[in-house]
Amino acid sequence: MSERFDTLFSGMSEETARSTLLRKPSELDNPGLKYLAATRLGACTSAESFELLLEAGANPSDDLYERITRRKALDALGRRKNPKALPVLLDALRADDEPTVVNAADAIARIGIPVDINGQAELIRALEGPDNQRRAVIQAFTRLGMADRDHAIDRCRQDTNPLVAGAAHAHRVRVEGNPDGLSPLISQLQDDNPGRRRAAVIDLGDAGRVEALAPLIRCPVSMPLRAKSAFLMATTGRGSIEPKAVDLLEQLLQDDPRRLDLDGLPPTEAAEDAIRDGLQHRDEARQYAAAKALMTLPKEGQLNLIDGLRSSLGSDYGVHYLLASCTGLLHLHERSDLVREALAETAPQYAKSRVAAAWSCLRLGLGDQRSALQALSESNPWQPLRWSCERALLHLA
Repeated sequence: MSERFDTLFSGMSEETARSTLLRKPSELDNPGLKYLAATRLGACTSAESFELLLEAGANPSDDLYERITRRKALDALGRRKNPKALPVLLDALRADDEPTVVNAADAIARIGIPVDINGQAELIRALEGPDNQRRAVIQAFTRLGMADRDHAIDRCRQDTNPLVAGAAHAHRVRVEGNPDGLSPLISQLQDDNPGRRRAAVIDLGDAGRVEALAPLIRCPVSMPLRAKSAFLMATTGRGSIEPKAVDLLEQLLQDDPRRLDLDGLPPTEAAEDAIRDGLQHRDEARQYAAAKALMTLPKEGQLNLIDGLRSSLGSDYGVHYLLASCTGLLHLHERSDLVREALAETAPQYAKSRVAAAWSCLRLGLGDQRSALQALSESNPWQPLRWSCERALLHLA
C-alpha cells in the first residue's frame, strides 16, 4: 500500500532523495531521512535512482539506519518492478535480519516474474527462518505461480502457526488447483484474533477463488483489506469482473456493519462513551460493533453523536470513514455536507472515506455530486474507489 502515501513524500525531490541516500547516517541531522529517501525513490523512474536503490538494497551494514534503509530500498525495488533487481533481492534472502528477508521476498513477488530453479532454491532456504519470513516466502511462491517441487510448502499446511499454514493452504488452492485449502481459511475468518482474521482475508485473495467471496465480505476486518482480496477473487483472466460477484462486491463496499459477522463479540452498549471508545478500538470488529450500536440510536441521538464525533475525532480516519458510511446507511439527509466533504477529501489516508461517500451519495440521492463521481470513476488509481463511483453513478441514473 506504499503507493497510497507517495504524496506524503512529494516535498522531497528526486534529486534530494538521491543525494540523501548517498550520505552516511552520521552526516545527516536527521538520519531517518535516509530511509525516507529510499521510499521516495520507489516512485521514481530514472535509471540513476534505480542504481542507487540497488546499491542500498545490497548494503549489509549493521548500522540501524542503514538496515532500515536497506529494507525500504528492497521494498522500493519491488515497486519499480524491474527484473534487473532480482539478483540483489535474491541475495538479500540470506540476510540475518528478518524484516530484510520479508521485504526481499515481497519484492520478488511484486516484480511478477517466476524465478529460475536457483532463485527458487534461495527462497526455499529462507523457509528455515522465523514465521513471518516463512509466510512471505510461501506468498512469493503463490503469487508467482511456482510449484512446490520438494513439498516444503505442503508440509507447512500442518504448521501450528495459522499464518504459516494459511499461506500454504492458499498455495495449494491457487498453484495446485486443489480447493480443499479453502475450508480452513474460511473458518479462520471467524477467529477471535484480529491478526488471524486479516491473514485469512489476504490468503483467500491469494487463493483467488470466487466461491469464497461470500464469507470473506462478511469478515469484520478493514474494508480496504477485504476489497483488495475480493477484487483478486472476482477478476477473471481477461481482467473483467465475474458477473456473479458484482452484487457481493457492492455489498462489501457499502460495508453495512449490520451485515457483518459480529456474533462472536459482546454488543457495544448504545451509549455515547461506549460508542466513542469502540470506534477508536484497534480491532476493526470492535469499531464495526460500535458503528452498529450508533445505528440503533433514535435519529436525534444519531445526529447529535455524529456531530460530536465529527468535531472531536474527525481527523481519525477510521472514525471519519464510519461516519461517512453511517450517514448514508441511515439516510441522514441532514448531514449530507459530511458526505460531500468526504468525497472531496484528497488526503491518501481518507481514500476509504471517499468509497463510503460514493455510496452515501447514492443513498442520499446527491445528484449534484455526479461530476465528482464521474471524475473519480475515470481517473482514480485505486480500484475500489473507482469501481464504487462507477456503480453509484449507474444506480443514480
